[in-house]
Amino acid sequence: MPVRSDKERVAEILRRLERAYPDAKLALAYRNPFELLVALILAAQCTDEKVNQVTKELFRKYKGPEDFARAPQDELERDIYATGFYRQKAKTLRACCAALIERFGGQVPDNLDDLLTLPGVGRKTANILLGNAFGKPAI
Repeated sequence: MPVRSDKERVAEILRRLERAYPDAKLALAYRNPFELLVALILAAQCTDEKVNQVTKELFRKYKGPEDFARAPQDELERDIYATGFYRQKAKTLRACCAALIERFGGQVPDNLDDLLTLPGVGRKTANILLGNAFGKPAI
């Protein structure tokens, strides 16, 4: 039996997943990397359906990182209340947006190392962003 490298096995697994789930797509609604980042932070312990309901209104009120960073904590909490854990999520959103402005000129970085420096962003969120918002291979 031929020995296959880890890369070959991973490539085969990805091919099989692609065949099994050809139309797989993210259920969260977003128009750009920043909106996806916000939606992913709100998605913790919440359904994608509820997040989509909240972000529909949220993105009308808050256009970018500056708006979130400037928002009073209590006001943002009210705006995201329906997603649960709203106090922590509001604090995380404001800190993440402040970091985006301070370190990345208000833009969501497109690499794993930089994404992982943002408050509220772990490997799962970073990889979802890379794969869906930036079209980079990520699991």
